[in-house]
Amino acid sequence: MDKSSWRAALSGISIGIFTTLSAFGQPSEDQKLDGLFNDYLEKHFQQQPLDATGQGDHRWDNQLDDISPSARAGWLTLAQATLAALPRQVDYAKLSRDGQIDFEIFQHQLTTEIWETKTFHPFEEDPRTYGAYISDSTYLPLTHSTLPQETNIANCIARMAQLPRIVAEAEKTLTHPAKPILQTAILQNQGAIDFYQHDLFQFAGPTPQLPQLQAAASNVVASLQEYQKFLEGPLAARATGEWRIGKAKFAEKFARETQAGLTAEQNLAEARSEFDRVRRDMYVVSRQLWCQYFPTEPLPPDDAQGQRETITRVVHAVNQEHGKPGDLLKDARATVAKIQTFIRQKNYVTLPDPDLCQVIEMPEFRRGNSLAYLDNAPPLDPGAGSYYAISPPPADWSPERVQSFLEEYNHFMLQVLTIHEAYPGHYVQLAHAAQAESLIRKIYQSGVYVEGWAVYGEVTMLNEGYGQGDLRLRLMQLKFYLRAVANSILDYQMHCTSKTDDEAMAFLTQEAFQSEGEARLKLIRAKQSSVQLSTYFVGRMAHYHLHQQIERELGGRFNLGRYHDAVLSPGSIPVKYLPEIVRTRLGLPAAAPH
Repeated sequence: MDKSSWRAALSGISIGIFTTLSAFGQPSEDQKLDGLFNDYLEKHFQQQPLDATGQGDHRWDNQLDDISPSARAGWLTLAQATLAALPRQVDYAKLSRDGQIDFEIFQHQLTTEIWETKTFHPFEEDPRTYGAYISDSTYLPLTHSTLPQETNIANCIARMAQLPRIVAEAEKTLTHPAKPILQTAILQNQGAIDFYQHDLFQFAGPTPQLPQLQAAASNVVASLQEYQKFLEGPLAARATGEWRIGKAKFAEKFARETQAGLTAEQNLAEARSEFDRVRRDMYVVSRQLWCQYFPTEPLPPDDAQGQRETITRVVHAVNQEHGKPGDLLKDARATVAKIQTFIRQKNYVTLPDPDLCQVIEMPEFRRGNSLAYLDNAPPLDPGAGSYYAISPPPADWSPERVQSFLEEYNHFMLQVLTIHEAYPGHYVQLAHAAQAESLIRKIYQSGVYVEGWAVYGEVTMLNEGYGQGDLRLRLMQLKFYLRAVANSILDYQMHCTSKTDDEAMAFLTQEAFQSEGEARLKLIRAKQSSVQLSTYFVGRMAHYHLHQQIERELGGRFNLGRYHDAVLSPGSIPVKYLPEIVRTRLGLPAAAPH
């Protein structure tokens, strides 16, 4: 397929998925909604080409956003105008139920975008905002596009010529960022410099365009090196901003982002209760493993101090069963095969066919914060690669830090991580979501649903027999889940109270059994974002409770694979819609009988 034909086909995917007229020549209400959204999306992508690239529409891959204040005001104007037009052009009452849900998702997204634009000021206060333009602008076309590589490289060269404009806007616009956020931006920019000096050419591969690519990258490196001086000098001198968003903003943001029918305070109370329950389960498992690791030592007393000692020592003992740094990629691939076999034998969920997920070694410029991540294909270009990336420890780490890293991600934790990131977690779920008919649901994906499904899978896979009852695996699953619960507590306390770094570290290391290195990374992350750390727990509880409810109602007629396919089929929707949609797909009454 030539370039023009490919662009036409992609345009058909992203803009013309739905027909505009019914068989009778008049648009239905659902088609009116589709048409309005298509029109909005076209204008939005024209305003913000980088977002178009991230979603998989590559028609603007040679352009970068105009991020001047006047242009950004235009983004807000478009959202406000579309929000006002939505109820005028589409009669909600005449929509199908699926159409009504899409209407509500679209409306909620617009209102939230407007609220966040007026409430937070990332271009003025968060230098990381510019990092996405600097790095993702070229990384995404090279790794997440099915366009010919020659075209991708040409687009990257065109974008690199525009990066000095982005840097200049950053230096002109940034005011008083919070120090922890600036520190991360400084590290990210150094990583971007390394990317344009080294990794860029690895992703581009052998190409006759190498001289042009090298020349463009050289100019970018020079610009970013000057930007680094700005970040470390003038901007650091005025980095007096506050990273805590405060209780009122947190409550509002929590309600908007989670859409789960509970307040931030209610979620905190539920998380605290769950935290205690998971610790009790960890103690029960640790007590059973004690004699395996400490056969000549008596079990510590069954009081608070003794329980903590039991869990800590057994966890440390299990941690010693880890691989070598050079074997992590091989070990992860073996774990994938083992988990896939169980999923098929158990009929746990329908696996993607063909499987487009590659297990790769994490690029050097992305290492240091986690062992693994799932980099999924964009929703509008689902044929592009998805990558389950595994990170060996960075080369500059000390032996002590490498050892701590390997212990944290031992043989058993690596399996839990693969369940979360790839099978049946993020990769499988997002591959199903890419098949959803609704363009609105393809574009607007609920982080609560996405993260919740991955955490839900960790416990459900083991509950269904994966690991054959190995208590070491169960202990690591509980430890990993306790991290998700602790995330939700930490998220609230860091932004809504005056909790100190020392108090947070004590909570994570002494109560949540995290290594010091893992805890420090989580503390940094808690200051970088708000509410996102809560999405794992909120989503997990929604998925888990629904499973229990449906299984109890169906009894012997419950089929796990059919249930999971029903959960995944509507796409990554807000969890408040999940009970209704799943019940419809399973042919159940609208509400469970009392």
